[in-house]
Amino acid sequence: MPSVPSSPDLAHLLGHAERRIVQRLSAVLAEEDCTVEEWRVLSIVGDSQGRPMSEIADHALMPAPSLTKLVDRMVADNLVHRRPDPHDRRRVLLYLTARGDDLHRRAAHRVAADQARLLDAVDDDGALARLLSRLTVAAGAPSGSVPSGTRG
Repeated sequence: MPSVPSSPDLAHLLGHAERRIVQRLSAVLAEEDCTVEEWRVLSIVGDSQGRPMSEIADHALMPAPSLTKLVDRMVADNLVHRRPDPHDRRRVLLYLTARGDDLHRRAAHRVAADQARLLDAVDDDGALARLLSRLTVAAGAPSGSVPSGTRG
């Protein structure tokens, strides 16, 4: 069993947690022949709203050129398709295909089940996600200030 980091450094602790959770997610998604990066794209596009590449890149934590290559592969695999934005012809929106929707539903079920098991193991009732969201907002604030609503 890997050792638990003993550092009190928040970035170090979060880095270790993130690495292990992504490894776990990768193993769960491999059962559906899906990568973590593909999952991140599927998960944001799965709402059938059509998403611009810039929004997907932010959600997928990928630089735009890498995302474009990934989306090109996903288009070739018939998981997603591109359409011009009806409100701005300069933009392209990404949507799931029927095959992509099927993969998204299967993977979402596996991911949710695994995350429920993991959170149950630490007796979490949703507090961790709320705290991490608040921490993300606070970390994005200028140094020395904390946005309202992020304390206690």
